Amino acid sequence: MSEPHTVVLVEGASDRSAVETLARRRGRDLAAEGVSLVAMGGATNIGTFVRRFGPAGHGLRLAGLCDAGEEPGFRRALERAGLGSGIGRPELEALGFFVCVADLEDELIRALGTAAVERVVDAEGDLGAFRTLQKQPAWSAGTTHDQLRRFLGSGGGRKIRYSGPLVAALDLDRVPRPLDLLLARL
Repeated sequence: MSEPHTVVLVEGASDRSAVETLARRRGRDLAAEGVSLVAMGGATNIGTFVRRFGPAGHGLRLAGLCDAGEEPGFRRALERAGLGSGIGRPELEALGFFVCVADLEDELIRALGTAAVERVVDAEGDLGAFRTLQKQPAWSAGTTHDQLRRFLGSGGGRKIRYSGPLVAALDLDRVPRPLDLLLARL
């Protein structure tokens, strides 16, 4: 394991697991390459981590992944750190930060398709619980995509538990754009 020269800031453990799984599937050992994946415990912590690891802190190269709803906070933190001004999506990507449409689970469901995600849920022993959610009045009229997104985002640790298996089930030619670009950047 080499000293980190790049820190990848992700919102939580599920995002870290997804990046780790994709890297392994592509034959990469990020730690050996000097890349440290840091789950920030929520997107609102971005400023703290940019200060700690960025130009004013350890001076490491930064990269990251965030949900669309968290993009403004990421932009502000990078601007405050002196990494640009008037940062938009193209500038974020030039800095190595990539935005998931809605969130990572949404990206993975779209890349895999709902039938494949249901197979992963079944393999994990949760298909019965998912079918129960589908019958609930608040969700019964929704699309399978929306139901799966809700299911993955609810329950203790489901996002973390499923991120690796969902990435493992991906066809490597259909990796969601933010994950693909992030890993290519590292």
